[in-house]
Formats: sequence, structure tokens, C-alpha cells
Amino acid sequence: MKKAAFLFILTSCAFSLLAQKKNKENKNGPVIVVGKVLNQRDSIQVKDLFFEGLHEKIVMNYVDAALNFEKVLEVDPSNDAAMYELANLKFDQNNTTEAESLIRNAVTVNPENEWYWLLLADIYKKTNKIAQLVPVLEELSKIAPKKEAYFYDKANAFLILRKVDDAASAYDEIEKKFGSSDELISARQRILMQQGKSGKLEEELTGLIASKPDEIRNYIYLSEVLTQSGNREKAIEILIKAKSVSSSNAMVRLALADHYRALKQYENTFIELKVAFADPNLDIDEKVRIVLSFFPMFTEMKARAYANELASIMVRVHPNEAKAFAVQGDVLFQERKYEQAQESYKKALAINDQVYLIWEQLLRIEVSRGEFQQAILDGNKALGIFPNQAALYLYTGIGYAQTRNYEKAASILKSALDLESEDNDVLLQIYSTLGDSYNALKKFKESDQAYTKALELDPSNSYVLNNYAYYLSLRGENLEEAEKMSKRSLEIDPDNASSEDTYAWILFRLKKYADAKKWIEKSLQGKTSNNATQQEHYGDILYLLGEKEKALEQWQSAKAQGSDSDKLEKKINEKKYID
Repeated sequence: MKKAAFLFILTSCAFSLLAQKKNKENKNGPVIVVGKVLNQRDSIQVKDLFFEGLHEKIVMNYVDAALNFEKVLEVDPSNDAAMYELANLKFDQNNTTEAESLIRNAVTVNPENEWYWLLLADIYKKTNKIAQLVPVLEELSKIAPKKEAYFYDKANAFLILRKVDDAASAYDEIEKKFGSSDELISARQRILMQQGKSGKLEEELTGLIASKPDEIRNYIYLSEVLTQSGNREKAIEILIKAKSVSSSNAMVRLALADHYRALKQYENTFIELKVAFADPNLDIDEKVRIVLSFFPMFTEMKARAYANELASIMVRVHPNEAKAFAVQGDVLFQERKYEQAQESYKKALAINDQVYLIWEQLLRIEVSRGEFQQAILDGNKALGIFPNQAALYLYTGIGYAQTRNYEKAASILKSALDLESEDNDVLLQIYSTLGDSYNALKKFKESDQAYTKALELDPSNSYVLNNYAYYLSLRGENLEEAEKMSKRSLEIDPDNASSEDTYAWILFRLKKYADAKKWIEKSLQGKTSNNATQQEHYGDILYLLGEKEKALEQWQSAKAQGSDSDKLEKKINEKKYID
């Protein structure tokens, strides 16, 4: 084993070694490895198992792939290639402990393999074992001395460990091997900041600006140094100078916007952001992040206006980016401009229909706006792409229920339940809509079960309490329980005309006619809530209280409002209440 590898083993708490050893020849002479001497039969078996493992990996049968590599190691415990493949599989499954053990054994067997050390480095990065990462990067820089990235990674690891002097030495090594670069200059500047030498760094950056006045990033970095030193005013001055050199530079504009926002100069912030957003080269994700940062301030009209205009610039500059239209839709949705939000979401989906949340938001709007046929069409499209999302089944089911296709509604809502969603709000609406649909289908047992499930999820849901109580009263079943639920719905949501009508009707069915009259009249006080059903109920109550002429007037009024009930027609013709 080479000395470098041996030193790394000592610093890494020693790799586990298998019991037996054999000699393996390579171009540099004999190397001590672990394992056993394989006979011809074992060699053939190992080869077959290994290639079968690779095949299973290619076709993404990862469990079978792992089993094959494990079988290789049973026959040939020192097979470093199988260790590497198995370690990769474990790493992909987030089993970093086993992955680390396997790949450490692999680099012990074959310390010259760059890919083995790279996997070990990835494991240490993921598990944040930075101290162990450093010697791995040293090995990589020895195996591949022309790869600059390994040297930078080592220097950065020293910085994370706050070993500033070691990092500085690592950067010196990079300059000797690869020469100076802008990246190296920036790295050394970070070291000066960590060492608290901001004055020296300010002097160095000022000199760079004087010698290279067109190099904008030096202005930006100097402004950051000044800001960290508590000199925000001077930082803004430097950025204004940068703006005079490159007026359209998005990074300068964003840096200025950050300063103005910190000073609560929101008009200036917005001016800078508008220029930055007009730059098509500024990353769209950064623009999205900025627009979303306005959302917590949407109680203020100016914040909404700023977000709206920035989103409009974004869709103009990035007409082929679904993200731009999706965020514009979110802004409009927050402003309750639902029709415009709907259009933005549709444009986003026309560009990229693979974003689930846009579909959900679109369906939510269509259902809330009463566009149930459109919700059915879009819901079925969305389900073709995302068949495992309960919310999509819910909104599509609501569309079917509201268009009176109750069989289809029940079927699709049952499919949603099969997904076993953990979102209680979605489940509540599924059971509630199922209750309504089953009742319409006269499947009363299933309807009651669905409402019961909904109330188990939320015992204080006034909508479910009202509907369940009303349908029980229509059937004349469990009227005492129905009265309790109806009364509870009114306590939760007082002055709801529909709930007041339900309570009045239940009291009527309980023959409490005087109380029923009081509640139906309260329901009818809200003119916008008056409807044919309430008018008909009022007529029924008046008739049984002996006010027959007034009852007839209410029945006729119900008919005039569009009721086509056969029973209502009969009441009017025969001038009497019909149960």
C-alpha cells in the first residue's frame, strides 16, 4: 500500500480489514490486498454475479442489483468493484453508514481509484464530516494533480473548519500549480474577511477598482466589505459608481435594492428592482424569490402593486418560462383577482404541464368560481399526469357533484380515499362531498357514514353539520340529533341564512311550529339569501300555524322564483300543505 493511503487510514480511525491477504500485481509492483485466492469456478461465478448486478442496476432493479453485489462479496470479500457499486446503491438510499464502510474498504483494497475516493468525499460532504473530508481531498489531489477543483475543495474545507492559515496555504499551493485567477483572488479576499482584516481588504479592492474600473464584481464585493464593517452609506456610494460604469448590471441593481430595503426606502428599492428584472440574464429563480418575498407584506397596497409590476416584467422578459406565469398567477390570486390568476396559471401550464401545484391552484379557482364543467375537463387532464394526488380527485369530484353527475362524483371521490391522503382538510372535503353525492343517489347509509367521517375529522365544521342535519330532516330520521347539529352549526356560523332555514325546517318536522316560524323569518331577512326553498318552507310553516292565505302567497312566491317542484304545484292547486 502506498504511504499516502496508509497515512489517510491512520487519520480516519483505520479502515476495517478482512482476515486473509493475497498479492496482486500492478505496474508499480506487488500491492498487499485483502481477500482470498479464487479458483476458476469462483472467478467465473464472481464475474457472472457482478455483470448481473450491473444489468439490474441499469434497469433500475436496485434491490436485485444489491443482492448480486452482496453475493460477489460473499465469494470474493476483496472485490473492490462490488464494494463500490454496493456503496453507491446504499448512498442513493441515504444509508450513509453502510456506504461509508463499504467504500472505505474499497479504497483500502484499491487506493489508486479516483472514483472510490470521490464517492467517499461525497459521503463526507453529505454527512458533514469535514475533518475526515480533508485527507480524502488530499488523496484525490495526488491521484489527479491536474484537477484544480480538488485543491479548491480542500481549501474550502479548511475554511469551514475555521483553519484559516491552512486555507491560505492551500490557496498559495493553487497559485503555484495553476496560476492566479479571479476565483483565487475572491477566495483570498474571503480569508482576509475571516481574519478580520477588512481594512486591508478594502485597500486591496480599492486598488483593483482603480486598476480595472470595468470589473464590476470588485465594486460589489467592496460594498459587501463596507456593509459588514458598518459603513452602509459608503457601500451605497461604491454601488452608485458601479452603476455609472454599467447602468444595466442586474447584480449592482439588486445590491442597491437590498441596501434601500434595509433603509426602508421602498420607492428606491422598487426602482432598482425594475431595472434588474428587465435583465433576461438574471436568474429566473432569483426573480421568483424576490417576488415571493413581498407576500408577507401584502396587507399593504404598495407591496401588492410592486409585486404585481415585477411579476408583469418577469413574464414579459421570460415569455417561455412557466415559473414566471405561475408566480404572476400567485400574485393575482393573493390580490383576489381570480379570473386573471386563472389565465396566468393556464399560460404556465401551456408551457409546462408537469407542475402539480399549478394544476391544484387552477382547479381551486375554477371550483370557487362555479366553473364546474371546466373543472371536470382540467381535473381529468391533471389526473392523467398526477394520478396519485387526492386534491385533484377532490376538485374533479366537486365538479361532477355540482353538475349532478353524482355517480361519477362518488366514484372519483372514492378513488381519492384509496390514496390515503394525510391532508385532513382534503379528506374533510372528500367525505363532505361524498355525503352530499350519496344522499342525492339515495344511498342514505353511505351518506351518513361519509358525514360521520367528516365530523370525526372536524366536529365544528358548520357546512357538514348543516347539510347532514338537513338531509336527516328531509328523511324524517334522527330529528333530535339533527336539531343538535343544526343548532351547533348556527353557533359556529351565526346569521347564515341557509343554516337558519335548515334549523327552521327541523323545528317544523318536530312540530315546533312557532319556533320554526321565528327562524324561517330570520332566514328570509337577508334578501340576497332568499330562495324558492325557503319561501316554500315558510309557506308550509304558516299553513300549519293556521295562516293559510299567507301560506299560499309564499308557495306562489316560491314558484315565481323558479321552483318546479311537483309537490309545490300540488300545494298551490289544492291550497293545502302536502307532506
